[in-house]
Amino acid sequence: MASSERDAPSRPAQPVNPYTAAGVDTAAGDLAVELMKSAVRRTQGPEVLGGVGGFAGLFDASAFKAYDKPLLATSTDGVGTKVAIAQAIDKHDTIGQDLVGMVVDDIVVVGAKPLFMTDYIACGKVFPERIADIVRGIAAGCAETGTALVGGETAEHPGLLGINDYDVAGAATGVVEADRVLGPDRVRSGDVVLALASSGLHSNGYSLVRHIVAGAGIQYGDKSADLGATWGEALLEPTRLYTRPLLRLIADHGDRVHALSHVTGGGIAANLARVLPQGTWAELDRSTWSPSPVFRVLADLGDLDLTSTEGTWNLGIGFLAVVAADKAEAAASALSQEGIATWQVGVVRDGERPEGHWEQGAKGVDGGAVRLVGSYADDAAPADHPAH
Repeated sequence: MASSERDAPSRPAQPVNPYTAAGVDTAAGDLAVELMKSAVRRTQGPEVLGGVGGFAGLFDASAFKAYDKPLLATSTDGVGTKVAIAQAIDKHDTIGQDLVGMVVDDIVVVGAKPLFMTDYIACGKVFPERIADIVRGIAAGCAETGTALVGGETAEHPGLLGINDYDVAGAATGVVEADRVLGPDRVRSGDVVLALASSGLHSNGYSLVRHIVAGAGIQYGDKSADLGATWGEALLEPTRLYTRPLLRLIADHGDRVHALSHVTGGGIAANLARVLPQGTWAELDRSTWSPSPVFRVLADLGDLDLTSTEGTWNLGIGFLAVVAADKAEAAASALSQEGIATWQVGVVRDGERPEGHWEQGAKGVDGGAVRLVGSYADDAAPADHPAH
């Protein structure tokens, strides 16, 4: 070695960041924020003050002055174990839309217009592109529902979550005029129950889905001839978003839209029962539609009767609308023109109800009673083309 090289002073060692050594990479988190910035900004109108990265999101509430008595509506939720499938096939750009569906579409149930949303992502390790994909999906869903994405948090939890593990959650806030809140007090005997088609499984019942798939020895990358895609791709079909079409329906038909129900955990009957008043009941006719192929394929694979899954999956109905009978046809037509197949599935009744098992009291709500009757339509057409 030459003397000049041997005698050259050594470079000082870079200081070790103890947080990085513990497994938390703040630089990766900063890069993730940079990658998602443009998508987040596209959801924000002039009501949103400040930029991405602040400690709190600011939203101008001056519009509330136009309300006589504005009520704030809020909802929080996650996506559940559907994220395990996204992780299995390394596809993360649709999970965000699922989150918006679970959170924002709950707000429209009371007739509220969503204002803003925040998200929270917990992961074992921050992979910037992955986090950015998730948030881009959230931003796309927010844009579609007219919701501003005003902030969020990405938390790295090494040692608690595996390196490729993550979970997502969010919360949103909306506003509705006090005398226009939808719910059981508006529902009357003779009201028609309309079913709005789902896009598939949405984000509920995935523990059963994963149990069935694992029990059959199927890998999510395997091709499914019945579903026309890999299992992972088919099962990641994003949740349909209903907020804007339903808000337009409410605006056009005013007080003739009485109640809405988001079909999530618990299935069709239990969720409708939550928005019916005590003393009322509704029988929903299975013969008016045919569950989507994904439900039939999974039920067959798990050796299950479709009726046994009614408390777990939406089986082709993502939302229910209870409307005055004289507006039922117009409401169904309006929603169908928005691209959401909609059909009459039942009628609300009061007085003595038929004997048998009924769903009532779900989620602690002592409301009406609902059950499904008859047999599903035999044809295997997807719910976007329901049998009538």
